[in-house]
Amino acid sequence: MSKVHVKTGDTVILLTGKDEYQYNDPKDKSKGRKTGKVVAVSPKEGKVIVEGFNVVTKHVKPTRMGQVGGIVETESAIYADKVQLVCPKCDQPTRVGRVVEDGKKLRVCKKCGKSFE
Repeated sequence: MSKVHVKTGDTVILLTGKDEYQYNDPKDKSKGRKTGKVVAVSPKEGKVIVEGFNVVTKHVKPTRMGQVGGIVETESAIYADKVQLVCPKCDQPTRVGRVVEDGKKLRVCKKCGKSFE
């Protein structure tokens, strides 16, 4: 069980996997990597759920009268090691540093040195 470097609401990029590039063309890296917001974090498992990443289809059966069944697309969890935080100040993918100022623990961008909180 390790500490997860992202929180709910952070913007992240995917470092590896099927959704790594924006237009699903790994040969053309000029289009950039896909970004998304973190929806949920599970620190015990070391996984995160990100909007638009790792979308899987699921067959759903109607459980009540009037409810529609069918094929539903949902985001699945991915390991937190596969995502990297995008600094809101400098808009660059960055690593996270931790600093204590005035008794508060802050996360700091390793590139620009500014805190996110």
